[in-house]
This record gives sequence, C-alpha cells and structure tokens, in this order.
Amino acid sequence: MNIYKEAGFTSHDVVAKLRGIVKQKKIGHTGTLDPDAVGVLPVCFGSATKLCDMMTDKTKEYEAIMRLGVKTDTQDLSGRVLEECKVCVSKEAVEAAIMHFVGGYEQIPPMYSALKVNGKKLYELARQGREVERQPRHVDILSINILEMNLPDVRFVVSCSKGTYIRTLCADIGDKLACGAAMAALKRTRVGSFKIEDAITLSKVQELAASGQCEDYVVAPDYIFMEYAGAVVKPEAENALANGNKLRLNQVEIKDNVYLKDGDLIRIYNGRKVFKAVYCFVKKENILKPYKMFL
Repeated sequence: MNIYKEAGFTSHDVVAKLRGIVKQKKIGHTGTLDPDAVGVLPVCFGSATKLCDMMTDKTKEYEAIMRLGVKTDTQDLSGRVLEECKVCVSKEAVEAAIMHFVGGYEQIPPMYSALKVNGKKLYELARQGREVERQPRHVDILSINILEMNLPDVRFVVSCSKGTYIRTLCADIGDKLACGAAMAALKRTRVGSFKIEDAITLSKVQELAASGQCEDYVVAPDYIFMEYAGAVVKPEAENALANGNKLRLNQVEIKDNVYLKDGDLIRIYNGRKVFKAVYCFVKKENILKPYKMFL
C-alpha cells in the first residue's frame, strides 16, 4: 500500500497505527523518512514484508528546499545552528555547485541517522554529544532539476539511489559554495513505481477500513517486479515450485521469449497464473534459482 506519510510521524509510527487500523500484526515499511519529512512510504503486509529489503533498493525521488548560509548539527533546520553566513554567491555559482553532484559521489552519513556503529545508532550517540568517524558510502545522484531559486532558498527535485541522505547532499552543496547549507523541507515523491499522486493518508486508510474498501488500494506483490520478465511453470514443475526448488528452463514458459542473462530476475507464476516467486537465472547451470518465495 502506498502511504502518504505526514509530518510529525516517524515511519515506525505509521506502521504502528496501520496495525491498529487494518488489524494485522505483520506490517513493514520500505525506507525510513525523517519525522519532519512527508511523502511516499510504501508498506507491506503479511508475507509481502519479504519485499521490504528489495523496495529499499529502488531508486527514489525527492523534492527538497535547501537554505544556504546556515549549518546545523542535524543538517536540517530542526537542528541546533552551528554557523551562519551571509550568502554572496551568484545563482550561476549555486547551479554549478548543485550540478557538480549529479553522478556518483562518496557521501558521509550524518550523525543524526539510524545507521549503527559498533551496535549503537548514530543518532543515539549524537544526542549524547558524541561524534564518531563514519565511513563514506557511494551514492548515485541520477538527476537534479532546479525548480526555483530565491536565494538563500533553492527548491529542487533529485532522483537518487538507495542510502542517499538529502540533508547531507544539501550540506555538501553548501560546503562546496563555502557558505554552508541545511535542508529546510523534504517531500519524497517516488519510491520505485510508487508515486506521490497515488499515495493515501492514514486517515484515508481508516475511512477505507471502515467501509471495507482497503483492498482496492492494495497492490499485489508482483506489481513491484513488473520490470522483470514473467514465466509460468509447466504442469510437471508445479510441485517443484510449491516446494521452492530450483527450476530448469524447460520447466517454464517465458513470456515473449525473453533472452535471460546471468543474474536476471524473473517473475514465476503457477499454472493458474498466480504469482508465487521471484527466481534468479544462473547461466553456468542453466537453471532458475529461488530468490524470493511468496507461497
């Protein structure tokens, strides 16, 4: 289900409230959003919680407002101001600094994050006034589109890989301009194929639950994998699929005769066209190996 997370809620809060609304214990979210941030938060129910880790791998899109001339301990405006600076840079310089980050770069995660170092969450250490060394992580900034520049504020849309901190991107842009920057607002507009225009609030979910219409807003797990080829098992392989065994290529009928490369993922359906699994093609053995089962 594509949930619109509102400001003031943590991602964990959303899951906790959904458990009460839909009366189901097994619910997971697919990527943390800061309490002040809003936007797309896909959630998974029941056996589909197996998708949570795969959904975090999807590319994401955000609309952010960056404020130049200020540095904070959290890299956003909710934090303690560490430094303020007059913004004397031109719009052309700002645009050049922003576009410098399109592509891959090594990003140092912020102290105020849920990442763990030696078993401790970074934000817990930060709240104790401690700062520890963090290893940089490679992130990919696929594109940045500047929507509005009214200095010191800049509003832009960024498409990026998993693990990208937009707060840190803003801070890094500010460092490049030598005036500092912090994130003023953040809205996640897309996670994979889940878009903000289709997201629904918790209050809407409550209305739907009361009228018995929740199912209308729940997508099947295979929706997540529509970018991959699909295949239906032949009758003689039904038991092998049901038991989560490996499959030979001659045991499935691949739609559209797609040519598989080593490591390609493929959606697998049983003879009744019910989605059951995602398999991975192993070229050297010429077999399909179970990757995620939804039995």
